Amino acid sequence: MKKLVIIPTYNEKENIEKIIRKVFSLSGNYHLLIVDDGSPDGTGAIIKGLQQEFPAALHLLERKGKLGLGTAYIAGFKWALQKEYEYIFEMDADFSHKPDDLERLFAACADGADVVVGSRYIKGGRVVNWPWDRIFISRGGAFYTKMITWMPVNDPTAGFVCYSRKVLSAIPLDNVHFIGYAFQIEMKYRAWKLGFKIKEVPIVFEDRKEGVSKMSGNIIKEAMYGVWKMRSFT
Repeated sequence: MKKLVIIPTYNEKENIEKIIRKVFSLSGNYHLLIVDDGSPDGTGAIIKGLQQEFPAALHLLERKGKLGLGTAYIAGFKWALQKEYEYIFEMDADFSHKPDDLERLFAACADGADVVVGSRYIKGGRVVNWPWDRIFISRGGAFYTKMITWMPVNDPTAGFVCYSRKVLSAIPLDNVHFIGYAFQIEMKYRAWKLGFKIKEVPIVFEDRKEGVSKMSGNIIKEAMYGVWKMRSFT
């Protein structure tokens, strides 16, 4: 089974080598695609150096400029479909998502789920080292999204996800509208509306120890207004 982990990066030089080596140390035979938005800190150069060590399993898409999380994942999804990967994962570079949990997401997908969400907000899941205001915004956004869309997902903005190939093949990727937190909601919402089975598994989400968060007010606003627009999506 061909499994690809997609990691979008922008200025992640402190984390990128460690996360790559950790994923490749797992027994699940994962491949990695790093989508780097022209990081000025040299992230891309580090990845290129590691490609000499992992030529068959480590791939890099370089883009010019900071184009947004959603467009990075869309580019990665299209690449994965062209290369015929069967299971495609989203994961952050900063270890807020624990690479060891990839196996748990994959197991749930292999057991019959079409989309598996690493969830902070179901029994057994939790957040570590976040300030109260980030927790309030995140949990409030999850409740807000569920009330408006009726989508049965407790952590709709989660960015640790496994998609089966058939889901990404069915979603019109060129029509996906949003780029921030709303992108994560939109992908799950489109999968749900198409009738795919979504399962949540609990994870412990720990705030990054190195590097800088990409959160902004515009990302939050996009999610707040975006969920209303999603109700018209088919």
